[in-house]
Amino acid sequence: MDTSKIRQEFRRFRILIIGRANAGKTTILQRVCDTRENPEIYDSAGEKIDPTVFPRGLHDIENEMVFPSNPGFVFHDSRGFEAGGQSEFDKVKAFITRRSNKRLGFDGRIHVIWYCIPMDEDARSFTEAEVKFFTQCDTGNIAVMVLFTKFDALYDDEFAELISKGVSRKDAEALAPQHAKEAFENGPQLKLLYNRKGNQRPPRCHICLADMDKDDADCGILIECTAKTLDDDTLKQMFISTQRINVELSMRYAVEM
Repeated sequence: MDTSKIRQEFRRFRILIIGRANAGKTTILQRVCDTRENPEIYDSAGEKIDPTVFPRGLHDIENEMVFPSNPGFVFHDSRGFEAGGQSEFDKVKAFITRRSNKRLGFDGRIHVIWYCIPMDEDARSFTEAEVKFFTQCDTGNIAVMVLFTKFDALYDDEFAELISKGVSRKDAEALAPQHAKEAFENGPQLKLLYNRKGNQRPPRCHICLADMDKDDADCGILIECTAKTLDDDTLKQMFISTQRINVELSMRYAVEM
């Protein structure tokens, strides 16, 4: 199916983003939609909501978030389970079950889940809520990706370690990002994420996002990895045609598909 026909038949690509408060979720969505503006929020009946009625960090997962810069993406935001305990977790599970039902049609279903875990916390370990999601939440055929956000918080540790070994400040600053990535890949977080006994649905992949708050932030890796994660060709084409920030990806898939 060519892109024009896909756009005629399927109008919206729907993403559920989950994560703790202050995980950088809104910033990531702004980057994906190439905007600095806040999203417009609509309730389940399609009525626009005044965003000031929601305290920061508190969201209704049923509401739709749409950025005028790219209305082809529809986002649902979960506030994170630690905020509401078991009741919030049950809401998310029910939402995923309902929104994975094919009877909803393409536009109504959740197509991918981005689970954000920030790396600027002191413990830098999974919370009980995050463990619960991967051990108890059946996401069916929905692709799940883990986004390790604020990854640049790990650079300071590696910078200090390099300095202690006699590396110059200039070289340590240049080397710290790669050292942080290597240390993380061999660390406990990924072992827990992929190899923990009882994980019902390990994520299909993970990515590390650094410096998303900077003016020149590039979330191209998120777009590319999401496209690779989608195993349905029509879904993949819809995602690629909806995103507008990775032109190279669009051109490459146009040739391949």
